[in-house]
Amino acid sequence: MPVTDPISDMFTRIRNAIRVQASAVEMPASKQKVAIAELLRREGFISSYETRALGSPEQRMRIVLKYGGKGEVVIQGLKRVSKPGLRVYRQANKMPRVYGGLGIAIVSTSQGLMTDRQARKSNLGGEVVAEVW
Repeated sequence: MPVTDPISDMFTRIRNAIRVQASAVEMPASKQKVAIAELLRREGFISSYETRALGSPEQRMRIVLKYGGKGEVVIQGLKRVSKPGLRVYRQANKMPRVYGGLGIAIVSTSQGLMTDRQARKSNLGGEVVAEVW
C-alpha cells in the first residue's frame, strides 16, 4: 500500500528505531527527506545520514541516530505539524518556539527548509512541517 504522507512515515520510522535503540534506520529517500535529515544533522539531533541511488526509483536513505554517553536518546520527540489534510502556515513573527527554544520547528520557506530561528532571523514565514525536541 502506498504511503500518503512520506514525511510522517519518515518520523514514524525514526521514532520506532529510537524505541528499540537501533543505531540506524533506513527508508525511501526524497529531496525533502534529505533536506530534513541535513537539518537534523546540522542541529545535532542525528549523527549522520547517507543516500544511495538518489534520482533512481530505488533511492534509499540511511539515518544514523545519536545517543548520549549513557545511552540516553537525543531526539525526545518528533511531531508532524502541517499534514496533507491540514496545512499549517505561520508568519515570521508568529513562528512557534519549541520548548522555549530547546527544540526546533522545521519550516518550509520560499528559500528552502530551515529552523524556526533561521526563519525568524531571515524574516520569512512558511509551512511549519514539524517540531523536534
